Formats: sequence, structure tokens, C-alpha cells
Amino acid sequence: MLPVRGSVIASAIYLAAGLAWAFLSGHSAPFYLAWMVLVAIGGAFIPGIANQVSLARAYLAAPALAYSLTPGHLGLLAVVVAVAGLTDLVDGTIARRFDRPSALGGGLDPVVDGLFLGALTVGLAAGGGIPWWLAAVVILRYLLPALAGGLLIAMHRPPVLRHTLMGQVSTVLILVLIGGTCLIRGLNQDPGNFAIAAQIVIPIATIATFIHLAWAVRHRRPVPAPDGGC
Repeated sequence: MLPVRGSVIASAIYLAAGLAWAFLSGHSAPFYLAWMVLVAIGGAFIPGIANQVSLARAYLAAPALAYSLTPGHLGLLAVVVAVAGLTDLVDGTIARRFDRPSALGGGLDPVVDGLFLGALTVGLAAGGGIPWWLAAVVILRYLLPALAGGLLIAMHRPPVLRHTLMGQVSTVLILVLIGGTCLIRGLNQDPGNFAIAAQIVIPIATIATFIHLAWAVRHRRPVPAPDGGC
């Protein structure tokens, strides 16, 4: 598989922006720089405008982790979460307008969501912003479906990679509730009920997502074999 010209250009732009952020913000540790380079290399092989928009969340995982570890930067973290949420809202629209929705895009979207939200919640938990159990719930929200998909592929029952309504709703709720909590704390206000809502709504939305995904897999239509196939 060869790099895609447009994707190489997008990777170069993302990498330049990411390195500029790293040095200007003082977060130029080797880990952050290596992450930006790694995502840029992988992104060069991923075609499609919508997929490149989705990849923004993978790049944003680095500033999300950096800012979430520093309580004084929670306002900036809220901005990062807002930008990530915007890319999550528009990538599907772009795919329908300029590209055709594909299995690659359907598989990439939850992966970059998991990377971004995993970095965000781990950093917040390490910095004391949210409890560790809530970070674990968010991570499992994306890790378990990925493991289940891998198991189905190993069993020669590849899942249909597409968005589910409950999956999209749960991602939006996580972004809004976690991002809102960060913004309120960044403004030196007590998040109070907002933080409590996150601890109640996110686990419920995660369980609902698992139930919906299990139902979708169980009731998916079998793909007919081609003529002459077994």
C-alpha cells in the first residue's frame, strides 16, 4: 500500500501544526513529538477527506493528555475537546458530500474517538479531575467493541463497520459532559451537578451502547455468497 498524495499533504500540515503547538506550549517532551510523527506517518496511507478530518482527533490526543494533567490548563483543554467534538460532527457529513462512506471510515472513527477520549480521561484521572473508575468506563466503551470486532474477524464473521445511533449519542455525551466539566473548572467554578451528571450518564450511555451493538451484531443480515461460492 502506497501513501496517498492528498493524505501526505494533510499529514504534513497536521504535523507542522502539532510540532508548533508542542514547542510554543512547552509540551515538547519526546513522547508528544513521537506521537505526532507516528500519527502523521499512518495518516499518509489513509485516503479520503473525511478520514483526514477524523484523524484530527488522534493528533489532538497529545494536547488533551498534556492539558488534562495540568489543572491550570483546563480552559484550554475545554477548547481542545470542543475542536475534537466539531470534527466528530462534520466528518460524516464530509464523507457523504465529498467521499462515499466506507468501511475504513466506519472503523477509523471509533478508533480515533477511543484514542482521544482515552488520553483525555486518563490525564484527567491522573490529575485528579475525574475518578479513575469513570476513566476506565470511557476506555472500556471503546476498547470492548474493538476487541469484540477483532474476535468476530478471527471467527471469520467480520462485522459491518457502521455508526450506530446509540454509539454516536454516547460519544457526544462523553464529549459534552467531560468537556463541560473541564470548562467550568477552568473558569474556577464548582462543576457540582455537572460532574455528578457525568458520573451517572456516561456509564448508562456506555451500557446502552453495548446492548445496541450486541443487538446489531446478532441481527445483522448475512452477506450472500458470490455465485459459485460455498
